[in-house]
Amino acid sequence: MNNTRTLVDTMEERLHKAYKLIQECVLCPRACRKKRLEGEVGECKVMGTLIISSCGPHHGEEDCLRGWKGSGTIFLSGCNLGCIFCQNYTISHLHEGVESSPGEVAAIMLHLQSSGCHNINFVTPTHFLPQLVEAIHWAKKKGLHLPVIWNCGGYESIAGLKILDGIVDIYMPDMKFSSSEASAELANAPHYFLVAKKAIKEMHKQTGDLVLTSDGLATRGLLVRHLVLPHDMSGTQAILTFLHNEISPHTYVNIMDQYRPCYKAFQHSKMNRCINSKEYYDAIKFAKEIGLYRGF
Repeated sequence: MNNTRTLVDTMEERLHKAYKLIQECVLCPRACRKKRLEGEVGECKVMGTLIISSCGPHHGEEDCLRGWKGSGTIFLSGCNLGCIFCQNYTISHLHEGVESSPGEVAAIMLHLQSSGCHNINFVTPTHFLPQLVEAIHWAKKKGLHLPVIWNCGGYESIAGLKILDGIVDIYMPDMKFSSSEASAELANAPHYFLVAKKAIKEMHKQTGDLVLTSDGLATRGLLVRHLVLPHDMSGTQAILTFLHNEISPHTYVNIMDQYRPCYKAFQHSKMNRCINSKEYYDAIKFAKEIGLYRGF
C-alpha cells in the first residue's frame, strides 16, 4: 500500500513540475515562453491542447520495435524543430490532427495494448510532455504495462527529460546535424548539436544501452536514429564519433537511407535530391571502422 501511495505522489509531483514548464513555455530548448495553456501558439506551432494526427499499430519501425504485431504509435501534431525537409510536414508544420484529452490518449494506449502492440510509441511528443505524462499516469493505473517510447527529434531540455526519468522506457531520438550552420539553415536550430549531445547523454544515463529480449524485442534503453543527408549536410562522422566515444560503443544506431526531398527541400541547392549509394555506404563503413556495430 505504501509503495502505491509513493508512486502516486511521485507522479503528481512530476505532473505539477511538467505543467509549470508549459505555463510560460520552457518545455524545449527554444524556451519561447508562450502561454500555451492560455491559447498562445508556441514555436512548436501549437497551443496547449493535445493534437493527435493518427494512431495504430505501425509495421515500419525498427525490427526490435515493430516485432510481429506492430509498434503502438501515436503521432502528435506540431514540432519544436523547423526542418525544411520534413517528411511529415503536414503533421509537424501544418498541424493536422484532432484535439484530444489526456484521458482519451490513455484510452488509446490501452486499446493499442489490447490489440497486441509491443510498445507505446509517442512520435514527436516533446511539446506535449505534461499532457502525455498525465495520460501515461492514468493508463498505468488502468493496467498499461507496455514499454513507453519517446520518439523525438533530439532537441530536448534536461528539465523535461528529468521529469520522464522512470516513466519512459525507451528513448528514440534523432541525431540530425553536427554542424551549427546546417542545423540553423535546415531546422532553425543553430545550437542543435550541443543540445542533442546533452539530451542524449541524459537519456543514456536514465536507460542505458538498448536491451533486447530473446525474441529480439526492445524493452529498455537508447536507440538513436541518424538520417544521412545529401552532400553530408548531416555531418555524419562527427555524430557517429560522439555516440561511440561519449555515449557507448554499444549504442544502437539506425543509420537511415530514406532521405528524399520533401516540403521546402526542393528549393535548397544541396537538399533537392535523394542521397546516393556511396553517401550511405560511406556512413556505414565509418560506423564500423570506429567500432559501432548495433542497428545498421
